[in-house]
Parts: sequence; C-alpha cells; structure tokens
Amino acid sequence: MYTIQTNQSGTRSMQISDEHLATIRKYGLFNNLTDSNGFVDESVLEKLKLGVRSLIAAENGDIKDLLNLCINVIYHDNMKAFGLQKLMALYASWDEEHPLTDNA
Repeated sequence: MYTIQTNQSGTRSMQISDEHLATIRKYGLFNNLTDSNGFVDESVLEKLKLGVRSLIAAENGDIKDLLNLCINVIYHDNMKAFGLQKLMALYASWDEEHPLTDNA
C-alpha cells in the first residue's frame, strides 16, 4: 500500500494499492494522457475521467478492478490535479520496479 499526497499543503492523502496500479497498467490509463509539456491540471484529470467512463461503457466483461479504481482513486473527493500528478509519479516508479513478464 502506498500513500500519495493529494494537495499542496499536505493535509490530504490517499491510499493506493498495487491492484490500483496494476489496473492503471492493464487499461493503459496514463498513455497519452498529458500533452507534450507534461503539465497536469484539472483538464488532464477530466480527460482521465472521461476516458475511464468510455472504457466502462465499452467493456462487456469483468471490470470490477476498473470500478474499484474509480471509486477508491479517480473519483475520490480528494483527487485533484495535484494528486493525479503524484499518482502518475508513483505509477512511473512502480512500473519500473514491476516490469511486465510473459505471464502478466
């Protein structure tokens, strides 16, 4: 379990699990999310939310992992652009530490 800070003052945080990070990888949620400048603002968070809604609408199979990510992270009251930036940084380091294998 990881903890990310979700506001600049440090008064709000959020718990992120390995399952949440694996779901982000599974659905490629951060692929091409930011512009070339890499700046994360509220429009990037909104783009992520719209992308997730589209995935949920299009999926026919078991999407419990995606719904869990939405409830606990993406649509959480504490999730703002600052938190998304921290989540993306956590994901980048987690992705390096947990490389894809042939079984994944």
